[in-house]
Amino acid sequence: MHQMGIIGYGGMASWHHENIRRIEGLQVAAAYDVDPQRVRAAREKGLAGYDSLEAFWKHPGMEFVLVATPNNFHMELAIAAMEHGKHVICEKPVAMSGEELAEMTAAAKRYGVVFTVHQNRRWDRDFRIVKRALAQGLLGKPYTIESRVHGQNGVVEGWRAHKVAGGGMLLDWGVHLIDQLLYLIPEPVVEVCAHLHSLKTPEVDDYCKVLMRFASGLSAQIEVGTYCLQPLPRWYVNGDAGSLVIDDFACTGRIVRANQYALDWEPEIVQTAAGPTRTMAPRPKETLATLPLPDAEDEADWTAFYRNVLAAAEGREALLVTPAEAARVFAVMEAAFASHEEGMSFKVHI
Repeated sequence: MHQMGIIGYGGMASWHHENIRRIEGLQVAAAYDVDPQRVRAAREKGLAGYDSLEAFWKHPGMEFVLVATPNNFHMELAIAAMEHGKHVICEKPVAMSGEELAEMTAAAKRYGVVFTVHQNRRWDRDFRIVKRALAQGLLGKPYTIESRVHGQNGVVEGWRAHKVAGGGMLLDWGVHLIDQLLYLIPEPVVEVCAHLHSLKTPEVDDYCKVLMRFASGLSAQIEVGTYCLQPLPRWYVNGDAGSLVIDDFACTGRIVRANQYALDWEPEIVQTAAGPTRTMAPRPKETLATLPLPDAEDEADWTAFYRNVLAAAEGREALLVTPAEAARVFAVMEAAFASHEEGMSFKVHI
């Protein structure tokens, strides 16, 4: 049985602890925290609770370490774990900058350990549905993808509301949505433009919109908002053969395809609610087909992430979430921050 220790036994760490219980061959055995209440909470959950890092490193048989602290402590703690010979899983965002991530990646190579980032939302059901729909050609060639998460409460809680800790929605949720898009579209990103707002949270963004152009010309947008009182669909994807909508994380939605591409319009102007227009006139219902979303329940399993990390450490599988992939995500986010600050889009090759 392989043993894992957790640094920072807060809310996310408690979630990790419960989820890892489902993994055969891996168990959480120890936890370290600077907060005595969280150390007691770990002990109440049956873990060896430590208030000393030096004692934590010496926990017998511990091979893996999960770093689940505020973001500004990730690099220091991850590298310290690597120095002690531990395989490292780091919560997202993995670091405060691309330079920090490069140091962490170099340390992992130097000490010969597995190093990965908890990009668990690659296994979200809604994302897997989009991935499967594109792979099956249900939409044809995609030309625009919109991915968004909208909340209504306008609240950014705890350390995530502070710049020094690496807070804000681009780093908190945007990192997931960008990672999904880069995993979905096997092309370089060639342009980035971003708009960020601090509506209710002065220090960090509580709304972000990032536009990305891929090398083929495909346009993708991620949007994260904490104060959107009328949420928009989770996914909206258009291809040259159909459109896909997923309304929410419950995965209600549909695919709409055309039975025929060209329509023979009458030569007269068509009167519509938008006024006289043929271009934007509603399409006749008999020319459209509505299809259910493909089923992706078999792929929607967050525990697949941990199973892969365990297999990678044992040399049985290649790592699915690599430091190089994390570096691409960070490069897009840094280009997004720069775009917002400069008020312009940036040509890139990421």
